[in-house]
Amino acid sequence: MINKQSWLGTNEQRAELQPVLEVMSAQRYAARIWEKDANLWSSEPGLQEKIENRLGWLRLPERCLARVGELVRFAEGIRQEGFAHIVLLGMGGSCLGARALARVVKASAGYPTLKVLDSTVPAEVLRITDSINPELTLFVVASKSGTTTEVLSFFEYFYNQVDEVKGDRAGENFVVITDPGSALAEIADQRGLRATFENWPDVGGRFSVLSYFGMLPAALVGLPIAQILEGGDAMAAACGPSVPPEQNPGLRLGALLGACYRLGRDKITLLAPAELEGFADWVEQLLAESTGKQGKGLIPVVRESVGEPEVYGNDRLFVHMHLPGDGQFGALISELTAVGHPVIDIELTEVNSIGQEMYRWELATAAVGALMGINPFDEPNVQESKDRTRQVLAEYVQIGQLPQFTPDVVEEPLRFYGAPGADCAADALGQLFSQAKPGDYVAIMAYLPHSAHTEQVLGEVRRQIRDVLKVPATLGYGPGFLHSTGQLHKGGPNIGLLIQLVAEDGLAVPIPGKEYDFATLKDAQALGDFAVLQQRGRRVLRIELGCEVDQGLAALAKVTSEALGNAPGVAD
Repeated sequence: MINKQSWLGTNEQRAELQPVLEVMSAQRYAARIWEKDANLWSSEPGLQEKIENRLGWLRLPERCLARVGELVRFAEGIRQEGFAHIVLLGMGGSCLGARALARVVKASAGYPTLKVLDSTVPAEVLRITDSINPELTLFVVASKSGTTTEVLSFFEYFYNQVDEVKGDRAGENFVVITDPGSALAEIADQRGLRATFENWPDVGGRFSVLSYFGMLPAALVGLPIAQILEGGDAMAAACGPSVPPEQNPGLRLGALLGACYRLGRDKITLLAPAELEGFADWVEQLLAESTGKQGKGLIPVVRESVGEPEVYGNDRLFVHMHLPGDGQFGALISELTAVGHPVIDIELTEVNSIGQEMYRWELATAAVGALMGINPFDEPNVQESKDRTRQVLAEYVQIGQLPQFTPDVVEEPLRFYGAPGADCAADALGQLFSQAKPGDYVAIMAYLPHSAHTEQVLGEVRRQIRDVLKVPATLGYGPGFLHSTGQLHKGGPNIGLLIQLVAEDGLAVPIPGKEYDFATLKDAQALGDFAVLQQRGRRVLRIELGCEVDQGLAALAKVTSEALGNAPGVAD
C-alpha cells in the first residue's frame, strides 16, 4: 500500500498548482527523468554528462534488493562475533540516511547498536571514544569520494585505537563503503580491512540512502532492510515513467513544492512527531543541498517549536508527516489552514514504509529542481569552504597558529566578529537582527558539542527570534552542516542572517599522521566557512562563546533577549 499524500490550500495556491502539473505533463517529466534526459535540468554539455552520472538512484531499490541476502549474511556474521557497537564514520549524505533509518525503524533484538560520528568537535570524538570498547566495535568508514577530510581523520584516529589492542588484526574491525577505485578503497586494501562495499558510482551522497550507504549500517543493527527497500521499490513503480504527474506521488509532491515556491513560500516547514524527526533531518539535507544554488533555494525548517499562527510569515509551506491516528499537530494545522497557509499531509502506513518516503522525496527534489531551473545533483559551493579550510590548515602547519583577528565587541565570555561599529554585545546582535525583513531566515551554525542542554538553549533562542522577527530560525551543528545546509547558505538566495557559534575546546585529540588535532581542524573549518560567507556578501556574525560552553550559551541567550527587545517594531 502506498503512503497517503494530500494537501490543503487556498484557491490561489490551487490555481498555481494546476499550470505546474500541466508543464510537467507537457514536458514529459516522468518519462524524461527515467530516461535520464539531462536536458531537463541543464542544456550545458559539460553538465549533462555529470547529471546523467548522478541518476542511478532511480533504480536503487531494485538494485539493492538483489544484495539483501549478502548484507543480511554479513550482518549476521558480525552479530555472531559479538560486536557490541557499530560506529558509522561519515559526513552528510554518507551517514544521514543510515542515522534517519536507525532513529525511525525498530531494530531486531540482539544486534549491535549504532553510533554516528559526523563532527570534528573534540568532545564529540571523545564522546564516541568513551562509550565503546574498540575491540568490540565495528567501524563503518563511509565516503563516496574516498577523500573526505573528516572521514579519513576519523578512520586514522580509531584505527590507531584498535591497533593498540589488536595490533596487526586491527583491520578486522573496519569496513568501507565507497566508490570503486577511490583512495579509501586503496587504503582498505593496503591495511587489510575486513570488507569493502563498492557502491554504485552513479549515485550522489544525499540520494544514496537506499544503497550500501544506508542499507549496510541498517542491516548491521538489525533493521528490516528488505521491507524498507520493497517500500522504495513500490514507490518507484508508483512514480513510473508512464504515470501522469497528477497521479504520480513524487511528481505531485515536486509540483506542490514548485507551485508554492513560485508564490514565495520557500520555507519548507516539516511538522513531525518525535519518532519521525530523524527523517526530517534527512529531508533537510536533501532539499537544502539540492536546491540551494544559483541564488535560488528551498529552505527546510526542522525541529522547530510550535508557535501561534501569527508568528509564521507568508513564506511558509508546512509538511505534516505522521503515522495513522497521530493527532499531535491537528489543532495547529486547522489554525494554519484557516489563515491561508498551505499544508501537505503525508501519512505513513507504518514506520517500515519509510523507504517509500525516501524515494518520494528524492523524485520530488529532482522534479522541483527542474522547475526551478537548477541542477539538483551537484553542490558547487560546498567545495569553496573545503578549499578555504585547506588554506587555513596549510598556514597553520607553516606558522604554527590559526589566523588571528581582532573582535569588534568583547563582553566576556563572548567575542563578536563581523559587527563593525557595534558598541556592545546586544548592539552587535541587534545590527544583524535589524536587517531582518519578510522572507528572510536566521541560521544558527553551531560548532559545539551536541547535548540536550545545548539543544534546549538554542531551541529557545530560535523560538524568540521567530516570535519577535517573524522569520524562521534554523539550527545546524558544524562542521556537519557544511555538507548539508552549508550549500544553501552560500549558494542560495541572500536572505539568510547567519550566526556562527564557536567555543574553545581545551581538549587535545590528535589525528594520527597530521600536524594538527581535531580542535584545530574544527576551528579551521569554521574560519574557512566564515571567510567564504563574507566573501560572498552574506550577512554573517561570528560569536565566540569562550572555554565554558554552558556559560557562553547562557550569556548568548541573555544577549539575544536584549537585542530582540530593542528590535524595531517590538513593544517596550
